[in-house]
Amino acid sequence: MKYIICGGSGFIGSELTGYWLQSGHQIISVGRKNPENKLDHPGLSYLTWDSLAANPEAAEGADALINLAGASLSQRWTPKGKQAIMESRLETVAAAGKLLNSLQHKPSVIVQSSAVAIYGTSVQDTYTEASETRVVDFPSEVVKTWEEAADEAYAGIRLVKLRTGVVLGNESGAFPKMKLPYSLGFGGKIGTGKQWMSWIHLTDIVRLIEFCILQPEIEGPVNATAPQPVTNEQFGRMIGKVYHRPHWFPLPAFLLKTAVGELSEILLEGQRVLPSKAINHGFTFNYPTLQPALEQLKSQ
Repeated sequence: MKYIICGGSGFIGSELTGYWLQSGHQIISVGRKNPENKLDHPGLSYLTWDSLAANPEAAEGADALINLAGASLSQRWTPKGKQAIMESRLETVAAAGKLLNSLQHKPSVIVQSSAVAIYGTSVQDTYTEASETRVVDFPSEVVKTWEEAADEAYAGIRLVKLRTGVVLGNESGAFPKMKLPYSLGFGGKIGTGKQWMSWIHLTDIVRLIEFCILQPEIEGPVNATAPQPVTNEQFGRMIGKVYHRPHWFPLPAFLLKTAVGELSEILLEGQRVLPSKAINHGFTFNYPTLQPALEQLKSQ
């Protein structure tokens, strides 16, 4: 199989690239620029958006395009930061759509990164792919606009919109930052601790991407979350248990808001999201519950 991964050098993209190279697939990793530390593998090539625009033939014959590109939400939400977050997503969707329009033989499926923020936030509600989407804050506005752009750019091709929760991995993403206070001995709940956290292990999101590609009946939104979401309090206590660190030092909401501003919404509010579509189509999680997921990360 031949796969194009936009954002292939990022957190999820790097793991997905390695996973598919081990299986003997051909990978084209696409980014704004080539990474400084390229992986040397005969099945892997690196291309920039500019080089692809000049030579789209390199992408001919791809079986799927996976777009994981977008600036991190984990930055201060200044007007400039918000603009960068939104534009980075819309620009890569537009570039991918332009590439597809230039191909004689288009991929049969697109997997477009999205996020569970599209459901809004709630302490009491549970969300599946059938739930209505709501724009209630900046993250939900970004994701709603992102998905609408993807619907327009990829018209006529099977589209999977991967609504991702917090991805747990050691190298990057949110988990190293969430674990850090426990490593320093100051771990505890954030705010009330009642806010939901819908999470997924890095291994499982990679497997789910492949599953969605290989199941032609899957399209539209797919929740990329483990079937057992937890509250912030439960998540913190489990970190303490697995890593043998104290869970005792609460972080009041006002302090977090003072420290990081509007970005604090990500940690103070959440949503309980279930992966109904994946489960209904027969996907099985390697890490459906949190403790084994954290134990695996600790063992690495």
